[in-house]
Amino acid sequence: MAVEIERKFLVASECWKEHVVRSVQLRDGLIASSDRGKVRVRIIDDKATLAIKGARTGLSREEYEYEIPFEDAVALLDRHCAGAILEKTRFFVPNGDLVWEVDVYSGILSGVVIAEIELPAENIAVDRPSWVGIEVTGQEEYRKINMLSARLSGKQL
Repeated sequence: MAVEIERKFLVASECWKEHVVRSVQLRDGLIASSDRGKVRVRIIDDKATLAIKGARTGLSREEYEYEIPFEDAVALLDRHCAGAILEKTRFFVPNGDLVWEVDVYSGILSGVVIAEIELPAENIAVDRPSWVGIEVTGQEEYRKINMLSARLSGKQL
């Protein structure tokens, strides 16, 4: 079973930019969502994946991700994501043994910047660089679907 263990934080400053080692362009679309999990299609540069994620328990959740043909991903985004496609640039920022992922959203979520760290186990201590702000892991208003709904209804985040 594949497990994702992730924590999310707001970004307190732009100092992270000094340490970026690479970046990728992402387009995400939510195909289905329920209390039990979600199904997401994603295009990263020129590759495409379909992910099935279970409900979160603590910091963990089941995650299964499969590469799919690029053309299929484009069709899924166009036909099954109801125009609710999120676009962002993901920057990779090493810190110690781990790598922070800083997502800078464009489009409908323009201005939102979230730092994520994936952990090998829930009990791993996280060394938070000075540019990492308050933790928002598990806060409903920072789930992508809720941020999107807020923006579509005209609210600022």
